[in-house]
Amino acid sequence: MEDRSHKVLLVLVMLFLFAVIVLQYVCPGTECQLLRLRALSPAVVADPYRAEDETPARFVPRFNFSAGDLLRRVDFNIKGDDLIVFLHIQKTGGTTFGRHLVRNIQLEQPCECRAGQKKCTCHRPGKRETWLFSRFSTGWSCGLHADWTELTNCVPSVVDSKKEVRLRPSRQWILVYLLLSYEARAQPRTNQGNLPSNRKMQGKSSPLRNFYYITILRDPVSRYLSEWRHVQRGATWKASLHVCDGRSPTTEELPSCYTGDDWSGCSLQEFMDCPYNLANNRQVRMLSDLSLVGCYNLSVMPEEQRNKVLLDSAKENLKRMAFFGLTEFQRKTQYLFEKTFNMNFISPFTQYNSTRASSVEIDEQTQQRIEALNFLDMELYDYAKDLFLQRYQYMRQKEHQEARRKRQEQRKILRAKQARLREQGENSS
Repeated sequence: MEDRSHKVLLVLVMLFLFAVIVLQYVCPGTECQLLRLRALSPAVVADPYRAEDETPARFVPRFNFSAGDLLRRVDFNIKGDDLIVFLHIQKTGGTTFGRHLVRNIQLEQPCECRAGQKKCTCHRPGKRETWLFSRFSTGWSCGLHADWTELTNCVPSVVDSKKEVRLRPSRQWILVYLLLSYEARAQPRTNQGNLPSNRKMQGKSSPLRNFYYITILRDPVSRYLSEWRHVQRGATWKASLHVCDGRSPTTEELPSCYTGDDWSGCSLQEFMDCPYNLANNRQVRMLSDLSLVGCYNLSVMPEEQRNKVLLDSAKENLKRMAFFGLTEFQRKTQYLFEKTFNMNFISPFTQYNSTRASSVEIDEQTQQRIEALNFLDMELYDYAKDLFLQRYQYMRQKEHQEARRKRQEQRKILRAKQARLREQGENSS
C-alpha cells in the first residue's frame, strides 16, 4: 500500500515537471514570467487601500457623475501664485489632515515647523510667499473655522491686497476683511441663480492665480457626537465671525445656546434640545453659499425652500472643489490627494477607528434623533461618499490602464529588439 502511494506521488511530480517544461517551450519569452510567478507564489499581496477601511467588496454607485466630475488632476503651480485653501470644518479630522499638509508632504522646500509653535512656514521654492492657506500655515486669517461663504470672499481679497507675510489673525486684518467683503457685496449681483458662479467657485481673482479649495467631511452622527464632547470640555468657537453679505449675524438672527461663558458639562439631551445649535447640519451650512438664502436671516424664505437651496449649493460646491476627503477613508483620502495635486506624502495616513465619538454609547432612539437633526448633512454625506468612492475607483482604473499601456509598450520594444537580434544572427551566419 505504501509503495503504491509513493508511485502515485512520483507520477504527480513527473506530470508537474512535464507541464513546466511544456510551458517553458510554448512560452519562452518574458510575457509568461508574471504568470509563472503568480502560479508559484503562495499568496497575492492584499490591496492596502481596501484593508484600511470598511469599503464594500463591490461598490454599487447611486449617482451618475460625468468623467469630468470623477477625474481630478490639477496643474498646481507651487512655484507660481497658485494657492491651496483648506476649509476646516469642526470635528471632521481636519486638524490631523492639516498637520499632514505641513509636515508630511515631499516638497522641494518643506514647511518649516518649529517645536512649540502651531503654525509652520510654508514658502514657495525661492520665494517668501506661502502656497497653503490653512490653520497651520497662515492661521485663522479669515476668522476661526471660516466657511465657504467667508473664504471665497476673504481669501482673494486678503492674498491679493497684501503679501502672505502680513497674514496674521489680528483685529486689523479682520476689519480689512469686513471692509473688502462689504464693498464686494455692495456691487450689483450678476449671479441670480441658486448656484455660485464658475469664477467664484474656481477662486480665480487674476489670470495668474488659482485658488484650489479642499476640505474633509465626516459621518454626521460621529461628527455631531464629537462636537458635543468637545463642547462639554468648554469649547465655544466664539471667535468665529460668520460673515455673510458683509456683516456678522445679530444676536436675534443667531442666538446663543448657553448663558454663561461656555457650555461645559452640558448633557447630550441639552445639546440636542437647543434649536439654535450650529452643530445641526454644520457641514451643509459651511459648504453652501449662505448669501443665496439671506445668510442667517430665517425670514427671507420658507424653511423647506431654504433647506433645498442650501443642500443643492453644498453639493455643487463640494463637487467642484479641487479635492475633498472623508475621515472614514484615510488611505483613500491620501491616494486621491496625491493623484489630484501630484504631491506625495512621506508616510501613509493612519485609520483611527477608536475616537471620542465612538466611545459614546447611544440607543436607537437617540441615534434617530441625531440623524433627524442633521438630515441635510446625512444626505450630503451619502452624496459625498458616493462621489468619493467613484472617484477612487475611476482613478485606480486610470492607473491600471496606464500601467497596462506601459507594459504593452515594453513588450513591443522587447519583441522588436529580439527580432533585430535574430536578424543580425541570420545575417552573420
